[in-house]
Amino acid sequence: MHGIVDSMWLKKPYATNEEYTSICKQIEKELDLPISFEGRYKWVVFLNSRINPLVPVLNRYYGIFQDGSLKVRGIDLRRHDVPKIVTKCQNDMLTILSEAQSSLQFRSLIPKALSVARYYVSMVRARHVPVEDFVMEKRLSKIPNEHTNLVEQVIAARHLVRRGKSVHAGQSINYVTASNGGRISENRALPIELLHETVSQDSEKYVELLLSSAMNLLLPFGYDLNVLRKELS
Repeated sequence: MHGIVDSMWLKKPYATNEEYTSICKQIEKELDLPISFEGRYKWVVFLNSRINPLVPVLNRYYGIFQDGSLKVRGIDLRRHDVPKIVTKCQNDMLTILSEAQSSLQFRSLIPKALSVARYYVSMVRARHVPVEDFVMEKRLSKIPNEHTNLVEQVIAARHLVRRGKSVHAGQSINYVTASNGGRISENRALPIELLHETVSQDSEKYVELLLSSAMNLLLPFGYDLNVLRKELS
């Protein structure tokens, strides 16, 4: 079904664990390649490329083993630089989808998972989310004044430098995207050290992150950003 540098997925109707274990032994014997049987999935979703929907992306997938445990690779839940509001939403969507016992049931649960995303979008727009759930963390590749591209972590780092804080290359910057800055403003990203009660997050920026995280789960089923904007409006 799919293969990456250290794994492959096989499919055979009504296959047993013993059959999969047996083929692992055969591969190891004939190729002198150590290989082990990790488990059987109830279902697995291989995420496709946004450029070519017919091509799965290496090492981006999620699925449920027969014992009910979830395995995810390459989605927002596995990234350290996304805000908590996004990981919470994606985790709750996966909790719903993990109830499926088959691919057919999986598809029937997509509307319920979308209702979870819709709830988070409404909470963000109503500003009913604590500010710590909006914090993003990104690493600086250079010291702030060497950056020519004013991405948000660089803007946040420059705020710290202006206030006498020490900032170095390789440092992780924690910041919130603010609603009072605009796309090219020096105020559009503020480090958490300088946040105060009068600063409000850029709700629509975080809504777009939520939509993107939902798309990262459901793109193989036709839910791109345009569809999700209509579904979750």
